[in-house]
Amino acid sequence: MKAYVFVTVGPGKSTEVAGRLRSLAGVKSVDVCWGVPDIIILVEAADLKSLQDAILNQIQNVAEVDQTDTHIVLEA
Repeated sequence: MKAYVFVTVGPGKSTEVAGRLRSLAGVKSVDVCWGVPDIIILVEAADLKSLQDAILNQIQNVAEVDQTDTHIVLEA
C-alpha cells in the first residue's frame, strides 16, 4: 500500500528535515516543494498497520515536522 504524505515544517528547515525523512523505513521518495506543503513523501508499506506506524511513529516524530496530511493511494 502507498500513501503520499504532505509535510509542513518550520521556516528554513525543509532541506534539513527532508534529509532525515529519507532515512526512514518505507520512505521511497522525498521532494522539497516551493509553497505548501513544504515536503511531499511517498511511503510504501505492507499493510495499513505498517503505514500507520510509519506516519504516526516515525514521520511525525522527526524534529521540525509541524504537520502532516496523508493521502492513501487507491490501486485501480
